[in-house]
Amino acid sequence: MIQNTYLLSIVIATVFGWASWGVVISKLSPFTSPKLALGLFYSSLFVALTGTFTLLFYYLRAWFNKGEVNNAHLNISLRQGVLLSSMICIAIGFQRLKVLTWWDGLLLLAIVLLIEFYFMARD
Repeated sequence: MIQNTYLLSIVIATVFGWASWGVVISKLSPFTSPKLALGLFYSSLFVALTGTFTLLFYYLRAWFNKGEVNNAHLNISLRQGVLLSSMICIAIGFQRLKVLTWWDGLLLLAIVLLIEFYFMARD
């Protein structure tokens, strides 16, 4: 029951994240208020991507484990969703600053993988 409540909360947050990201894209101009527009852009994108990746990873775990999932799987999926969303938002920020190169992307990926391996080793 608690797991379904968490999943419902994540689904609602994801829908609101994508809706707010769409509003930011369509209604706010980064030229008129750059700090507000960019802050809302990155924060709404982060929430939307985190929720999407969390649900995707959770249901992939459920599919591979033949329906047997628990709260630990949801926690792991949430952690992985946050890490992947952070990597994507940082890469977009680097691209906005025109400093993103392919080796920076690989370094971001390596950092995320090392963090995930650290948490996997602790469990």
